[in-house]
Amino acid sequence: MAKKRCLLIVDLQNDFCPGGALAVTGGDEIIAPVNRIMSRFDLVVASRDMHPRGSRHFEKWPVHCVRGSRGADFHPDLTIAAVDCFLEKGTSLEDDGYSDFESTNLDLAAFLREQAVEELFVCGLATDYCVKETVLDALRHGFATIVIEDCVRAVDLHPGDGRRALATMRERGAAIVASAGLAL
Repeated sequence: MAKKRCLLIVDLQNDFCPGGALAVTGGDEIIAPVNRIMSRFDLVVASRDMHPRGSRHFEKWPVHCVRGSRGADFHPDLTIAAVDCFLEKGTSLEDDGYSDFESTNLDLAAFLREQAVEELFVCGLATDYCVKETVLDALRHGFATIVIEDCVRAVDLHPGDGRRALATMRERGAAIVASAGLAL
C-alpha cells in the first residue's frame, strides 16, 4: 500500500513574488511546477502569512502580507481550487510565524496525524526562512519530510543563504528531490 502523502505549499503569496513588498527573486517561477504536481498528492495544504498592521515582525522586514491586503492573497496563478486546507500564521502583533507549524487557525501536526500523513513534501517561499523553519519543525514532529528543490526559492539576504538552508535541512534528516522525480 502506498504511503499517504501531503504537499505543503508555503506562502505562495503576492508580496513574496516579483512586484511584491518582499519579493523573492524568481518566486513566481515555482507556481507552474507546483500546480503540475498537486494532483500527485493525497492532501494539499497551503499557508499564508497574515500579519496585522503594526506587527513587531515589521521591525525586521518591510511591511508585507498584511491581512486584507492584495499582498497577502495567494498568487493568482496558483491553483487554489486544488488545496484541501488553508493555514494562517503570523497573525498576532508578537508572532513572526515563520513555520507553518505555528499556524494559528489549525494545529498542523495534529491535523497531519489525523489525516494519517506519512510523507510531507514541502515547497514554496522562502527556502531560507519559512520553508526551512517549516521543514525543521516537521522533522521535530517526526514526519518524513521531503523538500522539492525546484519548487522553492530563497530570499538570499546573504548570498548562498538558500543553499545553506537546503544543506541544513538535509543534515537534519530531510530528503531533497526534484519535482520531475515524483511518482504519479
